[in-house]
Amino acid sequence: MHNKLMILVIVIVLVLGGCAGMSETQRGTAQGSAIGAATGAVIGAIAGNGKGAAIGAAAGAGVGAAAGYIWSKNMEEQKRQMEEATAGTGVQVSQTDDNRLKLDIPSDISFDTNRAEIKPNMRPVLDSFANSLMNNVSAMVTIVGHTDNSGSDAINNPLSVNRAASTRDYLVSHGVSSGRISIDGRGSYEPVAPNDTPANRAKNRRVEIFVFEQ
Repeated sequence: MHNKLMILVIVIVLVLGGCAGMSETQRGTAQGSAIGAATGAVIGAIAGNGKGAAIGAAAGAGVGAAAGYIWSKNMEEQKRQMEEATAGTGVQVSQTDDNRLKLDIPSDISFDTNRAEIKPNMRPVLDSFANSLMNNVSAMVTIVGHTDNSGSDAINNPLSVNRAASTRDYLVSHGVSSGRISIDGRGSYEPVAPNDTPANRAKNRRVEIFVFEQ
């Protein structure tokens, strides 16, 4: 039984180490699954046999995939505040499958083409967001910038990072600790629509902000 648990732990470590190329939601779900599997396996082992460990691992993986992070009352309140603050702006506010708050900010209010300076229409949204973060001091933030496929990777990749950095810097200037915020840029590699029309390319030029508690 102990050998089986050791093998399971090794597999989980490999899964966690292989999450680097995944999207934010995929990474959180995979990590939640792995952690859930480990917890379930331990519970099953305590129950008394290898079969219990296997069943516990399977059940734990399912729970972990669904959970991933903690969805607290503070997170629910922050979601409500942001829904109110962004009503009519085009910003989409949602709870992800792995229990993160997600703000999807489209290009028409965030950044001009080939620019990383925040547009005026985005500032009230970020003002409200900064305030919600100050009220939920345990929350951490990941900001991810995206572009369409116009231009080369040499342009798009740093542009997506710079847009995420501009968003972070704005939040920091409004009192949010920089230690709570990580940034990433995905260039054109994670489109949400085909890059075949101007409207679809506009959908792909976006900033995604993820808020989570662990």
